[in-house]
Amino acid sequence: MTVVGWAILAVLTSTAVPRSEVAGIMVRVAVNQESARDARANYVYRQEQTIRMRRPGGKVAREQHAEYVVTPGKQGAEKKLEKFEGKYQFKGQYVTYDQPGYTYRGLDIDRDLIHDMADDMMNDKKTQDGIGHDLFPLTAEEQQKYDFRLVGKEEYRGRGVYRVAFQPKHASGLEGDETWKGEALIDAEEYQPVTVSTSMAQKIPGWVKVVFGTDVKGLGFSLSYRKFADGVWFPVSYGGEFAVRGLFFYRRNISVAMTNSDFRKTDVKSTLVYATDAH
Repeated sequence: MTVVGWAILAVLTSTAVPRSEVAGIMVRVAVNQESARDARANYVYRQEQTIRMRRPGGKVAREQHAEYVVTPGKQGAEKKLEKFEGKYQFKGQYVTYDQPGYTYRGLDIDRDLIHDMADDMMNDKKTQDGIGHDLFPLTAEEQQKYDFRLVGKEEYRGRGVYRVAFQPKHASGLEGDETWKGEALIDAEEYQPVTVSTSMAQKIPGWVKVVFGTDVKGLGFSLSYRKFADGVWFPVSYGGEFAVRGLFFYRRNISVAMTNSDFRKTDVKSTLVYATDAH
């Protein structure tokens, strides 16, 4: 364990934290998140992202699909765009485009929203996988904002797992950004997350709707991990579905999906030495 790992362990097991079974589980998860982050910096992989926006009747208003080669580093990840396909509906016809951020008219709400969603939800430059850590409270820093409860122990895909529920310490969610609640399956042998599902811990406050004219329903995400080597667990799928209502009768049902595959370990000279299939 690194010096930082021991520091995390000391903080989370101090007298300020209840010495319960679930606290012990989450301590190990926090330490393993640090080591897993460092291990991911030795892998290159392929990432596919799809965002689809539908009108209330079900017709696709806009969608885009992007494929990247991702090279993680100690402080983040570099993504190289390999393929991009997009389309939008205009006057009853679908028009294609091949570059992110394409705008076809002065006020293009779909373009702005889909661009911001891709950046915020899947292209976080501070993480090795692009997924914002604040959506899934697994690191030591994020765990301090949540209360955890051990639901039970079960079997998942042939392995024993703990089912752990979490919710913000501030029930209102207004004293910080920690507005998520959900459940996680934690591998009982290696204390690594297997799946994490989140949803909003509260409805969006009324003043947000008044000021911004926007309402979001069904906002939530799910994340799945797979083991590739000792101590090396990668997120392999990530997604969510929700509905957005805005000004001027703007309505969209939105789905977000991301998959990671073709993991390849690198040596010190950054040459590929082997490949592992995600499945």
